Amino acid sequence: MISPSSASLTVGLGLVLYGLYSWRNRLKLPLPPGPRKLPLLGNLLDIPSTHPWITYMLWSEEYNSDIIHLDIAGKSVVVLSSLNAVESLLEKRSAIYSDRPRITMVNELMGWDFNLGMMKYGDEWRTHRRLFKQGFTPKASLKYRPKQLTATHRVLRLILHRPDAFMDHFRQWAGDVILSVAYGIDVLPYNDPYVSLAYQAVHGFATAGVPGRYLVDSLPILKHVPAWFPGAGFKRQAKKWEKLAHAMRDVPFAVTKGQMELGTPPPSFAADYLLSLQESSDHYYTEGLVKNVAGTMFLGGADTTVSAVSTFMLAMLANPDAQQRAQAEIDSVTKGEHLPDFEDEAALPYVTAIVKEVLRWQPVTPMAIPHFVRVEDEYQGYRIPAGSIVIGNTWAILHDEAIYPDPYAFKPERFLLNGKLNPAVRDPEIAFGYGRRRCPAIHMAMASVWITVVSILATFDITRPLDGDGKEIAPSYEYDDGFISFPLPFKCGITPRSDEARALIQATVSE
Repeated sequence: MISPSSASLTVGLGLVLYGLYSWRNRLKLPLPPGPRKLPLLGNLLDIPSTHPWITYMLWSEEYNSDIIHLDIAGKSVVVLSSLNAVESLLEKRSAIYSDRPRITMVNELMGWDFNLGMMKYGDEWRTHRRLFKQGFTPKASLKYRPKQLTATHRVLRLILHRPDAFMDHFRQWAGDVILSVAYGIDVLPYNDPYVSLAYQAVHGFATAGVPGRYLVDSLPILKHVPAWFPGAGFKRQAKKWEKLAHAMRDVPFAVTKGQMELGTPPPSFAADYLLSLQESSDHYYTEGLVKNVAGTMFLGGADTTVSAVSTFMLAMLANPDAQQRAQAEIDSVTKGEHLPDFEDEAALPYVTAIVKEVLRWQPVTPMAIPHFVRVEDEYQGYRIPAGSIVIGNTWAILHDEAIYPDPYAFKPERFLLNGKLNPAVRDPEIAFGYGRRRCPAIHMAMASVWITVVSILATFDITRPLDGDGKEIAPSYEYDDGFISFPLPFKCGITPRSDEARALIQATVSE
């Protein structure tokens, strides 16, 4: 008779042998296809300096594979360019694909390691994520809607006053929302110092966050090169950006704490959770964690929503018919008697389709922040080496014509069926990341973009401006190559749709 301990030993030995057998078999599998690799350098010289997501998509087409492999000076990099690939790996196998690689430039030299999005997978990340999600569940996000509506009405007034400075107004609007929600700070109408700080810090993050842009990310030993050494300009730049990153986290948080000392803190994420800490020390979080999470909100909301609304403006210039159709839908609901509100969303499916198409047509982050897999894995007969950096090519997925026919055209109607939102069409929510690394504030971000888009459509006509000869000035429709993607500067005409629309905007001045 076999004893229980012997049976357990036999089962355990069997599992070990099976694991070794599977591991050896995986080692025999080929790597995913990709460009030819040079000795030592690998594909280091192949990595494009601008718009890498386009090159990666073209390689995926060239090698007829939704997964390609690169070697960057010895570092294994895997790029996923299909919905099936990211769902199979980053979603269904998120337990092993939710880590972050060592991002030397951004985390170690620029000081963004406090940020939830850049944090290594583990207990610290889980605690930060828990607090963030707790503050921004779909239900919890509803309490911020009055702040979002107030900020939207303010941006309408700014546009009415100075339509040519619409990009500055959008930055003001995004800063207004996030500073109010995260810290209870009411921003100045113009040149607000906190908004300015945010955009200086985010510019550095967006510039340095593009995978492959800085050699130090592939060769971390370079971080020890003295800043004065020839070719070490990245060290000097990182030092400047580090000061901005820390100020972005620390300065507005100090304002909230100051408000609390006076006993009159406006409701906000930071104040609410700090007050709870004062009432009881029996919490899973600390003051430092609240500060980090609030700083993550500040970063996440400062530029991404501005990118989306900027793309919306560009899309309206390119598609006047879509603008007119949306305005007709809004007029049928509001009758021109009031500004749109969140309660109108269900009756405005075409406007919602426009927002979805904005996120798909020109995604805010064309490439997701890189993931990292510590263990050997396999996908469709290919070996994914342990220690690989794994990148979801969001641009390629949202321009996959098998999912979105005619993908380079702006077509909100692709999300509709018989005048209603079509649940059969894939929502472009992957623009907010993948798996356990998806942005926790997705509901609030979508609400901010939606209410601003519908309010602008309800009150303004967006047209191409005219040059000195009376000819229309067409935008280039080109985008920069930052981690957070923005259209290159463009001009547009923004005029009130009617005297009644102007009056509705002016009536919000007391807010």
